[in-house]
Amino acid sequence: MLRVGLTGIKHLREMASSAALPQIKNVDIDPSGTFKYILVKVNSTNAEGKREDKIIVRGYAECGYHDDINNKVTDELQALKSAKALNDWRSKVLGGGRIKHDPEGKFLNVYGYSQGYGKADHQVAVDILKTQYPDYNITWSDEGY
Repeated sequence: MLRVGLTGIKHLREMASSAALPQIKNVDIDPSGTFKYILVKVNSTNAEGKREDKIIVRGYAECGYHDDINNKVTDELQALKSAKALNDWRSKVLGGGRIKHDPEGKFLNVYGYSQGYGKADHQVAVDILKTQYPDYNITWSDEGY
């Protein structure tokens, strides 16, 4: 589980709302259903040669384990690097959980934890999800697995 002080939480929320590394989507999740998700911090060099951090949300029903999602993130970032859209990069999984996505009801619920990566900061995940789904009701809870 990611443990940070109040200053660290503020920094995480700033990264979640920043426009850093625009070639990396803030959110990539399945269009509906209930599935595992991970919160990932990506660090790379921007066009000016300065290192930047970005926190992203990824979640897919096809992935049986949170680590499978991380493998997809690695493939995504490597493809961007191969296409010269991204310089060197590093990533760190900050935690995971589950997302219930109801597109008809315009509702997302973020909850639970990852046995391998620990619980993500669901509030940070919600902040990021709101950038992609501004007209949704998005909630989070520490309940459930």
